[in-house]
Amino acid sequence: MALLLFVIKESEGMNRTAFGTVEGRKAQLYSFSNANGMEMTVCDYGAHLVSVKVPAGDGSRKDMVLGYDDAAGYVTDPCHLGATIGRNGNRIANAAFELNGVKYQLAANENGNNLHSGPDGYEYRFWEVKEVTDQAITLHLDSPDKDQGFPGNFAVDVTYTLTDDNQVAIHYCGTCDADTVANMTNHSYFNLNGHDSGDVLNHTVCLKAGHFSPVADSKSIPTGEHAPVAGTPMDFTKEKTIGQEIGADFEQLKLTGGYDHNFIIDKTEDGQQLFAIVKGDQTGIVMEAYTDLPAFQFYTGNFIDNVKGKEGAVYTNRTGFCLESQYIPNAINEEKEEKPVLKAGETYDTTTTYKFIF
Repeated sequence: MALLLFVIKESEGMNRTAFGTVEGRKAQLYSFSNANGMEMTVCDYGAHLVSVKVPAGDGSRKDMVLGYDDAAGYVTDPCHLGATIGRNGNRIANAAFELNGVKYQLAANENGNNLHSGPDGYEYRFWEVKEVTDQAITLHLDSPDKDQGFPGNFAVDVTYTLTDDNQVAIHYCGTCDADTVANMTNHSYFNLNGHDSGDVLNHTVCLKAGHFSPVADSKSIPTGEHAPVAGTPMDFTKEKTIGQEIGADFEQLKLTGGYDHNFIIDKTEDGQQLFAIVKGDQTGIVMEAYTDLPAFQFYTGNFIDNVKGKEGAVYTNRTGFCLESQYIPNAINEEKEEKPVLKAGETYDTTTTYKFIF
C-alpha cells in the first residue's frame, strides 16, 4: 500500500501537547476551543475523545467525558473510554459471519462472541493526523485485508469538529476494495455533572425510541425481536432518571446488570435525527445526541470497576453513560435487519453529533 503523506496545518485555535508514550512512540493531544468557552481534546492514539469541557453555572468548566491522563491509560483500558471503535462496533454472535457466500472468523473475545472487533481494535492503534483546522481534526487509518478477520483493504477517516453552536460532531468516511462490514462508533462515557462527580443515576433521559432489541441471555446477542418499550423499564420516551427503574425486577435488566441494550430510533426523516436528550441533575447541562444511523446502544456503565481515570478520579459502577450510534448488533447475521455492509468502491459516510446546552 502506498505511503500517505499528510501535512498538518497549524491553527491558532488548536493547541498540540505531548500525551505520553505508547510502544516507544510519542502520542499527541490536540485541543480545540470555541467562542463559548467549550474545549474538546482528541488523541492520535486510538483516535480517542479525551475530554469535552463545558462552562458550568458556577463559573467553572466541567469535563463531560471519562478518560485518562495520558495515552498509556488507554492501552490497558477495560472500558473503551472515548474510543473510536472499528471495523465493527458491538457484538457479532459466535465471532463469525458470512458475506457473499464466504464465512469469516473473528476473534472470540467476549463469551464466545466478537465484541468491538476483538482485542486488536482501532482504539489500540496510532492514527495519522491528516488535517487540523481551528476547530476540527481529521485522523486516518489503513486497515488491511483480513485485519481482525474482515475482508478488504479499508481506508477510513474520522473527523472531530467542535462547532460554535456547541456541537461535538464525529464524522466517519471510508472506502474498501472489497465488500466488508463497516459499523463504527464512538464509545465515550458521559457524565454531565463532570467526569469525577460520581454516578449518573439522577441524570434525566429521554430517548426517541419506541422499540429496543431484547437480548437472548447474558451474552447480550439480540433475539431479532423489535420489542416495544411501552409498559417496561426500557421506556424512556418520556423523561425519567436513569436510576428510576434500573433496579426493577425485569429480566432484560437482570441479564445485563442494568441498561446495556440497543434501541431502535423512531426515524421520521432521512439524515441527522435527534435520538437522545440527557440532563445533568447537578449542573443542569443538557446533551442532545443526533445521528443518521438506525440505532444506538444505551449503556449505563454497569461493569466499570474502580478504574483509575484522569485527575485522580476513580470511576466505578454507573459513573458514566454511553450513547453509541450503530447498526443493530449482530445485524450481519440477521436476515431481517439492515446490514452494515459497505460495498466495494462505495463510501462509508456517517455522522453522530453531541450538542451541549448550558
